Amino acid sequence: MSATINQQKLTELFTFTFDHVPALVVQAPGRVNLIGEHTDYNDGFVLPAAINYSTSIAVSARADRELHIVAQDFGSQKVVISLDETMQQDAEAPWSDYARGVVQELKKRNYRLAGGNFLISGNVPAGAGLSSSASLEVAFVRALTELSDERIDPTDAALVGQAAENNFVGCNCGIMDQLISARGQASSALLIDCQDLSTRTISIPTDWEILIVHSGVKRGLVESEYNTRRVQCETAAAFFGQKTLRGVSLEQLLSAEGELDELSFRRARHVLTENDRTLLAAEALSSGDMSTLARVMAESHVSMRDDFSITTPAIDSLVKILQDAGAGQAGARMTGGGFGGCVVAIAPATVIPQLMTAVEERYQVETGCVPRLIPAKASKGAFAT
Repeated sequence: MSATINQQKLTELFTFTFDHVPALVVQAPGRVNLIGEHTDYNDGFVLPAAINYSTSIAVSARADRELHIVAQDFGSQKVVISLDETMQQDAEAPWSDYARGVVQELKKRNYRLAGGNFLISGNVPAGAGLSSSASLEVAFVRALTELSDERIDPTDAALVGQAAENNFVGCNCGIMDQLISARGQASSALLIDCQDLSTRTISIPTDWEILIVHSGVKRGLVESEYNTRRVQCETAAAFFGQKTLRGVSLEQLLSAEGELDELSFRRARHVLTENDRTLLAAEALSSGDMSTLARVMAESHVSMRDDFSITTPAIDSLVKILQDAGAGQAGARMTGGGFGGCVVAIAPATVIPQLMTAVEERYQVETGCVPRLIPAKASKGAFAT
């Protein structure tokens, strides 16, 4: 798969579909989270990077108040949405619910919007935990607001995308995926404080590269289990009189180990220790300290496995293969919501080939699952051309 969407081909497809050339093309990237899992909805810290796999939308104006949307990657399925009707979920075209949710949230914020034609095409691997949904949401926010000439701040665009997923699609995701898609920086990760949405650009050493490996395990029960984890975290926070776990210190939690039920305790311990690891990882990445980065990524994976219970045996095997092959010169952990999907590794460019070889030689033999290697580069956030 090419990591970049051919804009000329997209323009040709749009012209073939709508019989005229598009007025603009909007692009928004997927993301890989280097560390900081399930911390965002707990007002904690995350360290994602936007990647060079994205959703692109070619757009033109219409004279009416309708959105005519064609999804190239779903058999060129077409939906028509009236901007002036109440949004309803579409069982026949569930991909369009992300667009409908975005429309609903923009209308709530008094954007007037305008009718248009849209051709959507993407190459973010779906179901891999690389935020194809957030990429679509942010791209559609930008496409709609560009079309109606209503400028929107990147952070506000991310908040609209998150609200669409929370309120319309039905997944109580945090802000990380949409925010990194909207605000990503080339050759950098972004340390995000999800309490106040402040960000700090963390440059990735120029001779380091990112390798994403799809485990071949299709993610299952992601939304229901994700929502369950969120409720469990809220329960733990409430025990301490807090709305989120950001208001709880690790010392407070550890002192209450006998009073809090074991499941809530373990869920909270993951989040609070993960926040500490994320801050350590940001400093390690910034200074090129691979030894520390590899250690905290390994600790993150153990915490996701033992305290948060979101890994799978195949994912655990894949992480071990990468860690063994890296021999201390590569960080590796599961990335994304869990229950399948991808593992992320980061290492000097000279180490990446041995990681890839180890996966190809060992992973399928040990697990029966077929891996997919996805080399990635840290890329800029959403933009229009």
